[in-house]
Amino acid sequence: MSRVPEAVRLARVKADAALADLTEISSQIETAAVFGTDGSMLASTFADEALATRLVGSARELLEAAAAGPGGDGRTLTQLEVAVREGSVFVVREGELAIAATTAASPTAGLVLYDLRACLRSLAPPAEDEAPAPRRRAKKTADA
Repeated sequence: MSRVPEAVRLARVKADAALADLTEISSQIETAAVFGTDGSMLASTFADEALATRLVGSARELLEAAAAGPGGDGRTLTQLEVAVREGSVFVVREGELAIAATTAASPTAGLVLYDLRACLRSLAPPAEDEAPAPRRRAKKTADA
């Protein structure tokens, strides 16, 4: 049995925590899965892994179809919603990560997209040019 590399294990733990936070703050999201744009699943809220795999596969197909459609012009699609009477599927992509989520009928699309994007951003590594803010030292007073 092969061992999962430590970096992958940590990414999955972080993704699990991000999804737990997402489902806690967003009452409209019923299920969600975080995946790499290569199709590798990091985490999902599904009890059944086959259902999560199906959602990720469908989300990737939707991203590809939308990018290949009229007006796609090879641009990278960053978000989409597919709505049917019973509910919606949302897909948001940022860099090499994406998230797919399902909702009940008539969700507040802007809020769902905002929550999904925030979830993905919580998983992004910090930019290299983002150095931690320097700590300010308290000024010494004459009394000290």
